[in-house]
Amino acid sequence: MFSVIIPLYNKAAYVQKAIESVRAQTYQEFELIVVNDGSSDNSLEVIRNLQLSTINYQLLTQNNLGVSVARNNGVKAAQYDYIAFLDADDWWEPSYLEEMKTLIDAFPNAGIYGCNYYKVKNNIYIQANVGVEKGFERGLINYCSVYAKTMYMPLWTGATVIKKTIFESENGFKARLKLGEDFDLWIRVALKYPVVFLNKYLSNYNQDVEDLSRGVVQHKIYIPETHFIFNLDYLSESESANPDLKKLLDLLRVYTLERYRLQRAYPVFYKREINKVDFNLQPFSVRLFYFLPIPLLVIWYKFKKVLGKLYKLLR
Repeated sequence: MFSVIIPLYNKAAYVQKAIESVRAQTYQEFELIVVNDGSSDNSLEVIRNLQLSTINYQLLTQNNLGVSVARNNGVKAAQYDYIAFLDADDWWEPSYLEEMKTLIDAFPNAGIYGCNYYKVKNNIYIQANVGVEKGFERGLINYCSVYAKTMYMPLWTGATVIKKTIFESENGFKARLKLGEDFDLWIRVALKYPVVFLNKYLSNYNQDVEDLSRGVVQHKIYIPETHFIFNLDYLSESESANPDLKKLLDLLRVYTLERYRLQRAYPVFYKREINKVDFNLQPFSVRLFYFLPIPLLVIWYKFKKVLGKLYKLLR
């Protein structure tokens, strides 16, 4: 039923928990494929000590080519019809695969399936506020509309299952992208196939990983060729015809381009993307940020930082 793909790069402190969460699944019709992306720590030693001969398991090894290539190579080796991704520092609840199988059985014509998840920070489990209606249990969703409502990903990689044939038809993840490669794939799929969502918290998104070992560093300035926001021109026609997609992309633009504006990074690329935004539909605070002179914004951010420190001292 499921091919579970775990890309692995220097996650020795976390990978055992991820793998054990797969092995502990109540639904056991799966294969586990770990793709070692050129780890230089003792991740492989940790795996070899787990005695995985009791499950259908294979280990692939590649040079350090990045998470997208690792996932793509894992899918190439997959033998089952549905692909489930799990990063080496995240973990599933025991009923994850069983619940996803039930979802697939109920909606066999969908192309991609997601469920709700926890964001785990400082060992505190925070429910992802995915923008489905109150009381929603499971069913088809408008991916763009749901995403734009709260800006919580309705399809997060560690809580997403996709048909292998659809993954292959879309040529998988784009290897050059270092940030947002998952969104890039999910949006391509969501615009062509039904998306089904299960409103149960069955996966755990680990936010306690040290920045140096994270696959994604949120406040890093990525070169345009590797950042998804600068590589969405193929959606231009769909964006002009689909208001829900337009709203979502504009929200993603104003959020991700903030740091590019403040740091005056890649101005040509920045200007090209920000000019696509319909600011008439943005809140006043966003319009203020993008139209105030940068020196004033810098002063304002410093003032806010001072106020934050004073608040902590006076609490």
